[in-house]
Amino acid sequence: MKGTKLYSIFKGKCPVCHNGDLYKNKNPYLLSETLKMHERCSHCDTKFKIEPSFFYGAMYVSYGVGIAFAVAAFIISFFLLNLGRLNSFLVITGTLVFFLPVILRLSRNIWINFFFKFDPEKAS
Repeated sequence: MKGTKLYSIFKGKCPVCHNGDLYKNKNPYLLSETLKMHERCSHCDTKFKIEPSFFYGAMYVSYGVGIAFAVAAFIISFFLLNLGRLNSFLVITGTLVFFLPVILRLSRNIWINFFFKFDPEKAS
């Protein structure tokens, strides 16, 4: 999968070379460091923050990612587990709270991949 945008998005790797890490800490559940990113890629020296407030656009992406998580939680709880509406709502809420750090990181990964593309020359 290396060389695809999905690799960079799900692994949290540099969108240009797919070698360097985007985040200083790989664990998204270390809440004090969930969104702390490297300034530049350690492998290809790509600057991640193109302009001030660059990642504000990721908020729009996080809405869609959150909806996807909520719909998945609803389908599982309501249709597969046959829970009622109130219990399904509680499952959705719990899912969104539990996966918030993952949703934040996925949103940033998707957003940065809109603006960069893989370069095989920089990967080697």
